[in-house]
Amino acid sequence: MLYRRFGRTELQMSVFSCGGMRYQYKWQDLPQSQIPEDNQRNLEATIHRAIELGINHIETARGYGSSEIQLGQVLPKLPRDEIIVQTKVSPQSNSQEFRRQFEKSLAYLKLDYVDLLGLHGINTEELLSESIRPGGCLDIARKLQAQGKVRFIGFSTHAPTDVIIKTIETNQFDYVNLHWYYINQANWLAIETAHRYDMGVFIISPSNKGGMLYQPSNKLVEVCQPLSPIVFNDLFCLSRPQVHTLSIGAAQPQDFDEHLKTLEVIDQAAQILPLIQERWSAEAQKTLGEEWAKTWHIGLPSPEKTPGGLNISTILWLRNLALAYDMVEYAKMRYNLLGNGGHWFPGAKANEVRKLDLRECLTNSPHADKIPQILAETDQLLGGQSVKRLSQS
Repeated sequence: MLYRRFGRTELQMSVFSCGGMRYQYKWQDLPQSQIPEDNQRNLEATIHRAIELGINHIETARGYGSSEIQLGQVLPKLPRDEIIVQTKVSPQSNSQEFRRQFEKSLAYLKLDYVDLLGLHGINTEELLSESIRPGGCLDIARKLQAQGKVRFIGFSTHAPTDVIIKTIETNQFDYVNLHWYYINQANWLAIETAHRYDMGVFIISPSNKGGMLYQPSNKLVEVCQPLSPIVFNDLFCLSRPQVHTLSIGAAQPQDFDEHLKTLEVIDQAAQILPLIQERWSAEAQKTLGEEWAKTWHIGLPSPEKTPGGLNISTILWLRNLALAYDMVEYAKMRYNLLGNGGHWFPGAKANEVRKLDLRECLTNSPHADKIPQILAETDQLLGGQSVKRLSQS
């Protein structure tokens, strides 16, 4: 295993983390007595496998259903000074409710303290203001820190890049959990900002939100040769020293195996990555056209400034992935979450686009004349049954 200094925390963090949102039994709190023995055994085997591999960071959240209570059956049996435990609690307008939720997390985990406490989902400027106001959740987190129940405080986010940067620049957080991987590099400026503030950087869901890379299309497999899509994406992320750890949302012990192959080639990143990245780019230009592939994203409005709240940039991005790399199932999964994801995945899909006048909001786009038709075609390609976030399941 490889370890990196997790920013100002000075923790030596394994470059892979054991994310805790896919091996639990339910997305609701349950007493341990209602959790099947085979599910609990699988979770414990997954944790033990992670530890055997040298993965020292175990990450969960209050919002991950039975994850915490199930982890509470195994974590107290591990050497406490050899593991880094993170939980996350969503910001609350009532900061005392935030405290109560954290205390529930700690009780379920059966630990005296957590190493990392993340404010879970600072996704809007309003949530940021609510979190850092006097007497808000950050103040409560600081009091928990003073009591020895929390070592370091960070935040997780699905926010637009400018909101993430604004949160980082408060200089109130020790680390950040955010999305960044090959198919979505928009948050690089946020990572660079976090680096300037010496914050730890944890990448959320690089294999799932990063393209459902565990079930890749044949074209994606070809484009990533000689690596698998998972290893290519891991290598791309870890080739940047500003990135400290990648979450592996393991559902079973063997889910770590493919990721470990990254460690065998990490010293060759400078030789391997450019050839694969060139192939990605060439495939996009071949399928989508060079001009579109290079300029589709220019001048697109945010959902708040678009009639009907359409998330035009996300819709076009998903369409590009589906057409260029046959990532249709991934694109459908993400597209049909639009309208149901709230501030975690904002904006609406394009099923009503023919009723909307988008001319004014697209005045800065070089493709304004054809985007409405492309949006309609994308809805026909990807539209279907609505999808909920996992935590809503």
